[in-house]
Amino acid sequence: MKFSALLFALSILLPIAARTNKAFKKYIRNTSAKILIKTADGKRARLFIFDKGKISSRAGDHQDFDAALVWRDAATGFAVMTDKREDAAFNAAAAGKLKIEGMSIYALWFDEGVKLIL
Repeated sequence: MKFSALLFALSILLPIAARTNKAFKKYIRNTSAKILIKTADGKRARLFIFDKGKISSRAGDHQDFDAALVWRDAATGFAVMTDKREDAAFNAAAAGKLKIEGMSIYALWFDEGVKLIL
């Protein structure tokens, strides 16, 4: 439940930040990417669509992504995504709790962008 709420909160926060946060607005203005965040079982998922400064999202598991952050389970996804440590996602990936599918450069781009607004 907390993981789904976090994904929903991001779906609201990211478009607001795209309009109000100058650094984030500049960061996303030239990129088109689709970032999927989901659990390994696919039961909890949201696709974030960045289109040269505009952001939208769709609930559910989608196959048309550029990069996907696939968490072992919802509890792990929530814990790591809300962890303030810089290396939390790296450590999760090293431990097999996070898998990146697609183009990993977009996953890194997304992570850096979210850091600008948190």
